[in-house]
Amino acid sequence: MLFSVGLTKQTLTVFLGGILAKRYTNPSADIIAVLAGLNDVDTVFTDFANAIESTIRTGRSRKVSLVLFPLGTADSTPVAVRQKAIAVATALTSGAYQTSLVSYFTHRDLFPSLMKPYSYVCFCLLALTLCKYVQDSDSPAQASRPFLLLGLLANYNKFEFRNPYRLRLEDFVNEAVIQKILRGLAYTCSHARDKYLAGQGDVPEGWNLTSTLAYIGLGGLVIGKTATAVPNLDDAKDVFAALPGSEAAILVATYDSIHANKLFCFNFIALSSESKDQESPFSAFLSLTSYVLHHAYRSPRATYYGRLNLVILRIFVEDQALCKSVCSEGNKTSVRLCRQRPPFLPLVTSERPVAAFVLDTIVDAINHNLRRRLDIDLYISCIHVIQRLLVYLTHARTRLAYHWAILWQALLSLFRFITTYASDLITQNSRINLLLTPLINTITLAVSSGDTFLPDPASYDDLFYKLVETGDFLTRFKTTYHNQLQTNGSNATTSPIDALINVSTHYHNLLEAEKGKGRMGRNLSPREVNKVIRQGYESLIIPQVEGLNDLEKFREGEERGMLKKVTRIAVEDARRLL
Repeated sequence: MLFSVGLTKQTLTVFLGGILAKRYTNPSADIIAVLAGLNDVDTVFTDFANAIESTIRTGRSRKVSLVLFPLGTADSTPVAVRQKAIAVATALTSGAYQTSLVSYFTHRDLFPSLMKPYSYVCFCLLALTLCKYVQDSDSPAQASRPFLLLGLLANYNKFEFRNPYRLRLEDFVNEAVIQKILRGLAYTCSHARDKYLAGQGDVPEGWNLTSTLAYIGLGGLVIGKTATAVPNLDDAKDVFAALPGSEAAILVATYDSIHANKLFCFNFIALSSESKDQESPFSAFLSLTSYVLHHAYRSPRATYYGRLNLVILRIFVEDQALCKSVCSEGNKTSVRLCRQRPPFLPLVTSERPVAAFVLDTIVDAINHNLRRRLDIDLYISCIHVIQRLLVYLTHARTRLAYHWAILWQALLSLFRFITTYASDLITQNSRINLLLTPLINTITLAVSSGDTFLPDPASYDDLFYKLVETGDFLTRFKTTYHNQLQTNGSNATTSPIDALINVSTHYHNLLEAEKGKGRMGRNLSPREVNKVIRQGYESLIIPQVEGLNDLEKFREGEERGMLKKVTRIAVEDARRLL
């Protein structure tokens, strides 16, 4: 008797989802006993992997001995059958991720069948199947599911053995398939971002008669107009706490591809949108990152996805060639950034270099996640990206057009916050020193080298103005965190915090001298302070601080704990997508 391939795979997806969702005392042994039996497991699951590979590659089933995968004939389109086969593979991978069953997919590599690269010889036919599916897909949505599956398989025990999917990612050079994957990623990121907008819109309304009367409490005078419904704040909180949606699991595959494959990175940053109504892949990714980081404090799940995206941005800004593209005036784009809670980012509708949107995204993350129980690791990731971007701008002497004032405000606000709540932070987290050092180094780098990358003198003046405002916090910071601060380099002549204190003291003395002369009165206006700052450059000596540009490259092992946790989250999200 012949069975429908499509119906068989739908049944398998539901069946595996139900069986693998249960809790078992000994997951590997118990699941094997239920599905195949200990004596037949090798035969059954080897045939299962073979059948999945064959179906994804050809769109047809094949005769196998697996009792769970009966003989069938296709009664639907090949692409539909392939989709169902990928769903079956995802069901098994996500459901049995903590067992040894996934190893049957590492032996029968799915990668090339999803990507279909004819340009090199593959050792495993199942991998060819995944490559082929992506190349044959007709829509971005179809390309995203196999990419998600690839991400799960590439992370399976990758710290314990040389995962074959990771090796395939490193060697993959088919640009046409990479671009299809990126279109699918853009589609998925936009879809995930739109769920935030469904919870609360953030498009600023222009001033008109209706909005003006409503602002002063006279909205009832407007005839024939109904007020726009404002979502209940409690309901909005519940919505945001559950976001990002399960489709965010694709970010794990994105990270692995970027970390392993430079060609993927260059296409990611350079690929433009197919039409004016669509976002480019990197714009969609940055937009989703902005919304995830804006609400990262609402759940550990959102925090882990946000940290993963920050690692991706760090990889981009650490590489000289990639960072050049990120900062280039010839690679301008537009990105929809989150503006759902004050303080709002400046509304910029024109296209800008990608680096400007990267800085905006991180500034917004710094401003909206300040809590007494500070997520140290999230802020470390934020500062690492800023620090490396400034180092590149300094070395390349690239003057980036950006509203730098909000970056200085965010960094110094974080500085004042961790000084004010020092006792709580030191008690709660022993890793606080890993945030203090890069934060102080970043501010010191801006003060000592800002003239090489700031677009105009006013931006440099504003940095010194805000540093003078910080004043006493610098000394308090040094006293409070004396034991946690680290000196950069054994030959450093001055520590970064001492350099900042020297600059602040220099201008404090100049301002006091001006007050003593009586020419400006006892209280100086902001304009008068700026005048003193500009005059003080002539006598200012910034102490030499070594090691500000000596930054360590990202090493995956340092983020091993975070990557394992976010992979477990992605596995659960993949199960929910079925």
